[in-house]
Amino acid sequence: MPRIQLAIAAPFLLAAATPSTALQDPLRFFAGRTETVGMVKVLLKKPYRSHSFGQGRIESDGSLLLVQRVEEEGKPPHERRWRVREATPGRWTGTMSDAAGPVEIRKVGERFRFRFTMKGHLNVEQWLTPLPGATAARTLTKIRKFGMTVGTSEGTVRKLTGG
Repeated sequence: MPRIQLAIAAPFLLAAATPSTALQDPLRFFAGRTETVGMVKVLLKKPYRSHSFGQGRIESDGSLLLVQRVEEEGKPPHERRWRVREATPGRWTGTMSDAAGPVEIRKVGERFRFRFTMKGHLNVEQWLTPLPGATAARTLTKIRKFGMTVGTSEGTVRKLTGG
């Protein structure tokens, strides 16, 4: 399960809406620079901090290309790449370099739910809840293997600059 921590800190997309200011195009939140800070807990391991810096841009086809530099306690920094596009209203699909298959994102009420699988049959579900001001969101992640929760993460993603 060494890749668990990669998934927990990863999918910080689509976090720009608040109930009063829901965005028509939440991908634009990640155009420019973003920062994510969180605490990761993996079964039978000591909790550790995760920090990532993202640089995103909207491509000519309307998709988001996001590159994150991920820093986790006790590990060398690494790069994570996302490409996400809107499939239908309220639903996005894409890829992420740490995922073993496609990433699916759905808007559920005023929150966003990410689902994808990591190597080792690890199923990831992450919820992003926008915070007031549309410049940050709270993230809660669970990683399951064979139905059992083997990792969790809580954190905040915030927009640093426009793009």
